[in-house]
Amino acid sequence: MALVTSGSGADQVIAEVAMNGGADPSATTVRATVVQASTIFHDTPATLDKAERLIAEAAGYGSQLVVFPEAFIGGYPRGSTFGFGISISIINPKDKGKEAFRRYHASAIDVPGPEVTRLAAMATKYKVFLVMGVIEREGYTLYCSVLFFDPLGRYLGKHRKLMPTALERIIWGFGDGSTIPVYDTPLGKIGALICWENKMPLLRTALYGKGIEIYCAPTADSRPVWQASMTHIALEGGCFVLSANQFCRRKDYPPPPEYEFAGLGEEPSADTVVCPGGSVIISPSGEVLAGPNYEGEALITADLDLGEIVRAKFDFDVVGHYSRPEVLRLVVNDQPQLPVSFTSAAERTPAAKSDIDTKSY
Repeated sequence: MALVTSGSGADQVIAEVAMNGGADPSATTVRATVVQASTIFHDTPATLDKAERLIAEAAGYGSQLVVFPEAFIGGYPRGSTFGFGISISIINPKDKGKEAFRRYHASAIDVPGPEVTRLAAMATKYKVFLVMGVIEREGYTLYCSVLFFDPLGRYLGKHRKLMPTALERIIWGFGDGSTIPVYDTPLGKIGALICWENKMPLLRTALYGKGIEIYCAPTADSRPVWQASMTHIALEGGCFVLSANQFCRRKDYPPPPEYEFAGLGEEPSADTVVCPGGSVIISPSGEVLAGPNYEGEALITADLDLGEIVRAKFDFDVVGHYSRPEVLRLVVNDQPQLPVSFTSAAERTPAAKSDIDTKSY
């Protein structure tokens, strides 16, 4: 694994912005790593093994925070149409897409669940804060989510992607305002948005309003223009931006006919790069600290000078001295949006409520 270094909700176990009041003033720098690596598609146990190897390597370099790409656990179904965009028939080829979805669903993880427990154990074993992109399974609906863990092995909570993009809407459900967390940690206030929801100004503003300092942006977008978005967010939010993407070749996915790539004209060769990465770390002043890397799997690592946050806010504090709340304000509905609710829930005894609460985050 290559090391690239710098030149210089309802699911919460830990309350947001309540651990220690922001970055530890005695700590002037934080060493952070974004992981650029591929899922082992349709093999979640092997992907977890790979994740542990990468976390161990990053921890060996002294990293305190490790950020993984979008959908690292469960996989990003690059090139798959799940039978859509080919025919309007209710029979084939959508029947083939249904089987593809069954396999994809089997690779997803329950939150909480055994895979979450294992990830928490990794965080405590290697003494890192861990931000992990996963495909979350709730019943028969999948969500693109980010999970947060601390070095004590605690699962802090999750962010569910609020707005899937294009064909993602066929296979993933939609998050709501109850999972837009920013966690106050000894490293600083950490949160995440996923891929193109980083382009949503109001959603970014919700994170700024919670005081985000280390802004994680797991993504599947490897285009050069993505770098401009990341730089803009760093400047706009006065925060560090850590964007992690996968580096994938065709051979990282199952071979045809089990898995076929669409939109490339013809089936790519095994060594064809289907996602070149572009993972990057950017400072609050817009300086690229490490990356972007388009060469292969890598650990992109930088030391974050926390004083840069204050220096950046002197010029521009988007929810502070550079805001005009009497003219423009954002209201966020942070309540869970449940499709079914039962009036009898309000009549449960406190003991029964407690029992239910202990079974879900």
